[in-house]
Amino acid sequence: MPSAEVLSWVRTRFMPHIWCPGCGHGIIMHALIRALVALKKERSNTVLASGIGCSSRMAGYINACTLHSTHGRSLAFATGIKLHRPELTVVDVMGDGDCTAIGGNHFIHACRRNIDITAIVMNNNIYGMTGGQASPTTPIGAWASTTPYGAIDPAFDICKLAEGAGASYVARTTIANPRQAETYITNGIKKKGFSVVEVVTHCHTQFGRKNNRRLPIENYNFFKEASVPLAKARTMSPEELAGRIVCGEFVNKDVPEYTEQYRKLVIDNARG
Repeated sequence: MPSAEVLSWVRTRFMPHIWCPGCGHGIIMHALIRALVALKKERSNTVLASGIGCSSRMAGYINACTLHSTHGRSLAFATGIKLHRPELTVVDVMGDGDCTAIGGNHFIHACRRNIDITAIVMNNNIYGMTGGQASPTTPIGAWASTTPYGAIDPAFDICKLAEGAGASYVARTTIANPRQAETYITNGIKKKGFSVVEVVTHCHTQFGRKNNRRLPIENYNFFKEASVPLAKARTMSPEELAGRIVCGEFVNKDVPEYTEQYRKLVIDNARG
């Protein structure tokens, strides 16, 4: 049973939620709330932004300052909030399509700026809410409503994309390891700079039932069996890593943060 402190972060009046029974988004939401509680964050000073999609409904369920924005544009809204009120804790929750397709340009430039926002990307390899279309992370060969003969587009590696674009903290885990998800989200929020935490999850309704993982437990077991710690992955060949999910902290570096640089180089100079 969640503690009273954890429950205080939930808008219970909106329960039951709209997520399908067995959806992994609830695990991620619980991990995020536990991280916020562990960090002793105040709801009045915590902002949760989201775009459009199943994952983005999370902003409606968390009892903080929340913003449900347009598809793919949540990081633009979050950036505006952080620039105006840099003392706030700003978290952006996104799906794989919301983040890397229509929102891809916002994502890479948020990484490049290194603005102090934590992006939690719930990667279920599909557009779950709008009909099961292939997303930029749909694996080659996987069925989707727009790839009835199997996907042929190479998939994005979200963590490599974030690392290459300049994010100061990048990590990946799966819903089969919720404690690790909590740890990485905690570390991401604590990090001064742009943090990306990819949590691999499932949509058994739109993806799993058409790709031999019909039940939530089948997806959960798949993640457990397919996950490889980063340290072990470094000893494996590309052939051995095929189809595996490498989990760990890929980037944790200290680089200048955007709002501090903006205040120092723009605002203070303009006033001077």
